[in-house]
Formats: sequence, C-alpha cells, structure tokens
Amino acid sequence: MLTQLHIRQFAIVDELSIDFRHGMTAITGETGAGKSIALDALSLCLGARAESGMVRNGSDKAEITACFQIQALAAVQKWLDEHELAVADDEECILRRIITSEGRSKGFINGAPVPMNLLKELGGLLVSIHGQHDHHLLMKPDYQIQLLDQYAGHRQLLNTCAELFREWRQLKREKQRLQSQQDAQEARKQLLDYQVNELQEAALSADAYAELESEHKRLANASELLADSQYAVNTLYDGEHNNVYNLVQATIERLTNSAELDPQLQPMVALLNEASVQIEEAARELRHYQDHVELDPELLNECEKRMSAAMQLARKHQVAPEQLGELLNSLQAELNELNAAETRLADLDPAIADAEKAYVKVANELTTSRQHAAEQLAVKVTDTMHKLNIPDGEFQVNIQSSAQEFASALGIDQITFTVSANAGQPLQPIAKVASGGELSRISLAIQVLTASTNAKNQASSRATGMPTLIFDEVDVGVSGPTATTVGKLLQALGEQNQVICVTHLPQVAARAHQHLFVSKESRNGQTVTFMQSLDQNDRVHALARLLAGDAVTDHSLANARELLAS
Repeated sequence: MLTQLHIRQFAIVDELSIDFRHGMTAITGETGAGKSIALDALSLCLGARAESGMVRNGSDKAEITACFQIQALAAVQKWLDEHELAVADDEECILRRIITSEGRSKGFINGAPVPMNLLKELGGLLVSIHGQHDHHLLMKPDYQIQLLDQYAGHRQLLNTCAELFREWRQLKREKQRLQSQQDAQEARKQLLDYQVNELQEAALSADAYAELESEHKRLANASELLADSQYAVNTLYDGEHNNVYNLVQATIERLTNSAELDPQLQPMVALLNEASVQIEEAARELRHYQDHVELDPELLNECEKRMSAAMQLARKHQVAPEQLGELLNSLQAELNELNAAETRLADLDPAIADAEKAYVKVANELTTSRQHAAEQLAVKVTDTMHKLNIPDGEFQVNIQSSAQEFASALGIDQITFTVSANAGQPLQPIAKVASGGELSRISLAIQVLTASTNAKNQASSRATGMPTLIFDEVDVGVSGPTATTVGKLLQALGEQNQVICVTHLPQVAARAHQHLFVSKESRNGQTVTFMQSLDQNDRVHALARLLAGDAVTDHSLANARELLAS
C-alpha cells in the first residue's frame, strides 16, 4: 500500500508531501491544476522514462520519494530478499528517483542505487496503473488478449506456453539454417573426405615424419655404418695384433704382479678389469648392431617414395612436412563437425515434432482457460454495461484458435471483443459499433473487472497482498446516473484494496474514503501546485464546486451533502 509520496522541484511542484490511506482515494481539482502530476511523479518512482523537461524551471534536479507498506505483500518481500534490498523490519519499502536538469537519472530502492529495470520490475508488484486513454487501446487485438489474460489469471500457463513456443521456433530456425548451409557444406565435405583420406594413407603424424627422416638416413648410409662398426669391433676385440682388449689384459697382468709389491696399485687394477669388461660388452653390442643394419635397395626406394610424397603433400597444403599430422587433426575435426551437422539435421524432425506437440498441448490448455474466463467476463461486462446506462448492451469475447494460423508466444488464439450497444443489433467488433461515450464506459467496466480479478489472482498466486490500483481519469465521457454507478464500482474495489482515482465526477469523488484536492497559484512569477487532504466540511465545498462550478450555492452544497450521505 502506498503510504506517502514526496515531490520536490518536479514540473510545477515546488515541494509537496501527500499521505495516502487504505481504501479509495479521490483526487480532484480544476482542469490544469496538476491532478495527474502526482501520478506522473509516482510513475517515475516506478521506473518510467525520465526527461530533463520534468525538472522545475530554475532547479538543478527533481526528486520523488514513494513509501509503501509491504507487510501484506509477500511477493514484494520475496523480491527484495532475492535482490538483497530488504530493510530490517520488512514492513516498509522506499523508492526514490532523482532527475537532473541535464536529463540524467538515478533510482534507489531502500537507499541502495539500482538500475531502472529493477525499479520497473518492483514497481509492477507495487502498483497497477490504468490511464484515461486505455479505451483507445481497447480496439487493439493485442490489448484485448492482454486484458482477457489478466482476468483469467493464468500467468504460469502463459509463461509455459511462451517458453515452449520459443523452443519450438528455435528448433525450426536451426533446421532452416542447417538446410541452407547443407548445399555449400556438401562440396566442402567431399573435399575434406579426400584430403583426410590422402593424409591418413600417408600415415604421417608429427613424430612419424621425423622417424621417416631418421630411417632414410640409416638406409642411405648403411654401407658406411657397417664398415665403421666392423672397424670398431676389430680395433676393440677381434684384431689379431694389438687390439684394445688384449692390450688391456696384458696391462692388467703386469700391474697385478706389481700390486703384490705395492698395494697402492690395486685400485688401478680394479679399474682396468672393469674397462676390460666394458670393452668386451661394447664389441658384443657392435656385432648385434651389424646384424640389424640392412643393405636393402628396395626398402630405401620405398622410404624415398614416402619422403617424396610427404614433401608433395606439404607443398600442396602450404605447410612444413612436420605439420602434416597437425593439419590432419584439424581437417578431421572440421569433417567431424560437418558430419555432426548432418546427424543433427536428421534428428531435428522428430525433435521439432515433439516440441510442437508439447507447445500445442499447453496452448490448448491456455485456450480452454481463456474460454472459461471469456464466458465469465462477458456476463460481468454485460451486467456492468447495463448499470452504466447501456441497458440493451451485450458483450462477448470471440476466440478463434488455429495452431497453423495464429501460433505465437501467446498461444494459438485470436481474440476479438464484440459488442452490441442497442437492441436488435448484431454483435460486432468493438471498434466498429461503439461510440466514444459507449467505448469509455465499456472500457471502464472491463478495466475495473480485470483490475479487481487480476489483483485477486496476484494475491492468490503470490501468497498474500494486492498491489495499489490507480485509475487516472478513466471515467472520462461518463456523467449522470452512470457516474454514480462508476463511483460504486470503484468504492467496492476500494473496500478490498487501495484504490487511487483522479476524477472530475462528484458522484465518484463522493464515494471515496479519502479526498485530496489539487490547486495552484502564482508565486514570484511561477506557478506552484498544492495538494491537501479534505475534512468533511471541505469535501462538501469541493463536491459543490464539481456540481455547480465556481458559483457555489446553497442548493449545490445541499446536493454535495446528499451525495456524501448516500
């Protein structure tokens, strides 16, 4: 519930504080006095767009603060907790907006600076505003389906339907994208198939080419390797004269005899014995190496062919031979992606069919919910039309459903509000048959009914609490006995919730639990707006002015008292 609104340097307001109470509050005043300024200021606190022209002339900034009691608004408390903006006692929420003369804007929730989207999101939980021009929107199909959905209160069903529609549409778009790419990718896929097979046949990984180079060196120099290894074997062990092994053995024999004379030679003898063993082992390894050195011209020729093929592939792909293995991995990965795209395309048809089936199922549930709500709304709006001096009026909601023609995030329905304002006339779309005055009254009936039901639905779906309902001159075009009915409708709505109504009608203002009067005067060459809460006596005079204009008479005062008494 809105408890206080404080405005500084906004439009023609110097400084203004307004206290609000539960129930119905009527705001009246002369035309141009600024009755809607308070609501415009409140809208800024709720995240509406700000402009530099909103700042009072000669001031550097405008500041608006709105205080709400939220102990009965569980959804607001939950939202504040989720965004870490709650206050200690969880009973009050303060919104604040500052607009500078340069057009810059800042928003605050409970003292913490926040972006405008959060201010707007929270504002939607606190206040529901119905404007004086909403009856023009009533002729638009999008607004009609919005009103019906508000009345039905199936927000969760709408959200589910929208999510399923997005999933279905995304799958269809993916299929279109893959199909459009398929022809171009087919040529690329054939090329990749050829290149990958060619590289795989060459069997050249990053290490394989280095091994091929090493093998080629061995095969090309096999004769020299055999000769050198044979020379080493002869020198170390197999030579008939003065091979290293025999010389070391001879040295060991002589030093062994000398070590008996001088023990200091024994370590050297031990080292030579070890060297003798190493020489014998080296000779044995060299013989083993010789057994594996191949003098094979055919093998050498095959190796040279593989080397040549690797060089050709490297030149063809403009990479170093050592990079052929890396290139193969890259091409194989791209080929795998194209193959996966083909597989994905094949899998999309059943996925699209399943997504469509799920969407249509929920959309049909939404249609059923709308049909039930449409029947109830038609009865209530028709009844309210009778009360609003359209005695022969009839209202119906026409729902056409087609998954092929009307599928959207809002379901598969096309909604048309139809009306007959006079006896004997057929039901036709509301834009074709309703006059301006009739349209205003029908719009008012629908707004009051949908606002009331929507508020109850919000309270039910969000545990407890209903937002503040604001009606900004929605009774334009209404007068006489009809105005009395409008007052009763808004008063009944105010019994269960906080309702704030800007009005010109004394029959409406008289029904309010609280009456605020707006006036203006000129000070130092500037216009200043004031708003004051009226006591019983002041209310009589304010209602008398609404009834009779500036010339308040005893008769108009008596009528005003009678209105209040009723």
